[in-house]
Amino acid sequence: MGLICAVPRAKLKNRIWSKRPVYGGFFSMRNIAVRTVFAQGREFIYTLERKMVKNMNLRIRRDGSIYVSANDFISDREVDGFVSDRAAFIANAQDKFKKAARREQRPEQYISGEKITLLGQEYVLRVFRSDKESVSIEGGYIHLSVKDVNDLGRKSCLIDIFVSGQCRAVFGEMLYELYSPFEKYGVERPQLRIRDMKSRWGTCHVKKGIVTLNKRLLAAPRGAVEYVVLHELCHLIYPDHSKQFYDFLAVMMPDWKERKQLLNNT
Repeated sequence: MGLICAVPRAKLKNRIWSKRPVYGGFFSMRNIAVRTVFAQGREFIYTLERKMVKNMNLRIRRDGSIYVSANDFISDREVDGFVSDRAAFIANAQDKFKKAARREQRPEQYISGEKITLLGQEYVLRVFRSDKESVSIEGGYIHLSVKDVNDLGRKSCLIDIFVSGQCRAVFGEMLYELYSPFEKYGVERPQLRIRDMKSRWGTCHVKKGIVTLNKRLLAAPRGAVEYVVLHELCHLIYPDHSKQFYDFLAVMMPDWKERKQLLNNT
């Protein structure tokens, strides 16, 4: 645990007391406070809400803000420790959201020299004017041939079609290979769907037998992508994230924690 420093109660300007209705027509008090923890050389400011929950819950929002909920029986010091113990996870999540925000602020122009990452490897984009439009990989380069090199919309469309095709090929192959050990459990190989998702790498709809993977996953290293695919396949056996699920995941992929860390660093 790192050095912990809680903001004094007298200085908590954002401490708010408000009433909200609950079942039976009664009212409960909601206590919201802003606290500060120092850990691993960084300052973490988080919002703590006191509410009727069984366990402490931590959430990192897309803007990097930290939210924690806990019941009144857990001391402020325990909550500070809870946040401090998860400092590495919080810092990694915040850094990931910052990178995503920078990418959104600086959209690709698809000009020669830009870099595109596929399966953890960076490729340099080369743009050519050609009557025959195409996208191909040659060595460490991605060649984009387009009729009008200044038509951003057309260039974006061609790259999107190319990436979607790569996703279908790469993800489909991984799903086929990683499904094999699951046959003995009597589950059918799921259908693959690919979407552009903001908050999830993948999902598994057990009843419909559908695994959906995030198109952006194609930028991650192969080992990280394989982890996501296998993670979703394991939900065909254990739909939740129970201890049994993670025990089963460890059997199917003993190094899943290292692969997950690789994904988090993407």
